[in-house]
Amino acid sequence: MRWVNRRIRRGNRILLGAIPILLLVLLYLVIAAGRHAANPNDKILPLPGGMAEGMSALLFQPDQLSGQFIFWADTFASLQRLGMGLGISTLSALLVGLLLGVLPPVRATFGPLVTGIAVIPPIALLPILFIAFGLGETAKVALIVIGIAPFMIRDVAAHIAALPREQIVKAQTLGASSWQLMLRVALPQAMPRLIQAVRLSLGPAWVFLISAEAIASDIGLGYRIFLVRRYLSMDIILPYVAWIALLAIAMDMLLTWASRRLFSWAHGEEH
Repeated sequence: MRWVNRRIRRGNRILLGAIPILLLVLLYLVIAAGRHAANPNDKILPLPGGMAEGMSALLFQPDQLSGQFIFWADTFASLQRLGMGLGISTLSALLVGLLLGVLPPVRATFGPLVTGIAVIPPIALLPILFIAFGLGETAKVALIVIGIAPFMIRDVAAHIAALPREQIVKAQTLGASSWQLMLRVALPQAMPRLIQAVRLSLGPAWVFLISAEAIASDIGLGYRIFLVRRYLSMDIILPYVAWIALLAIAMDMLLTWASRRLFSWAHGEEH
């Protein structure tokens, strides 16, 4: 059987996906062990024992000033900002995407504006956001929204606009109004695409969050990474980066599960 026609079972997919990750971990351990054999005080590639020792205080010992467990406080603060940014962006993509996708006059009027905002590098707007909203939570959430919402809006709108014209004609033949077309025809077919857009936006959303926290924050995963980098504390930076990756993977898996559970018809043979 040709490789293009092969279908991989779920268990085999997990195994095949784990192999490259395990190889990378093994390669890291080999290189780190070699560096520590040459220099026991090497800080660039810490061994697992060193990372566990460096993280133990952040995980299990409350901070003397705030009384918080720093690692979990950082995680909660970052997830709260990320959740607000993703929530606002998702709602905006759904509402604006429906209007742009279903109503050609609205698309002709506001489509260029959305495109123009989408092509502006969001990081370039960060100083403006800090000036306009201050150094609090609003600016950080706004950066995430500005960074991912226009892309999500364009993706959802393009998907809706590309729906077969026959569906629109048949709905109007049955007496459907423009609002009914949005709610009964476009909305159900837009939801799987919206979840896909959120999944694709997770990476950029984390980038904007970490950038905002690194510049102006006193708590958060990005803030902690950039705080300890001046001490070359790779025993803390690497676990934090790995934790961010695990959180992102968990969110992606949750969205994938929800899409397949709620909209199994949109996944075909993958379901």
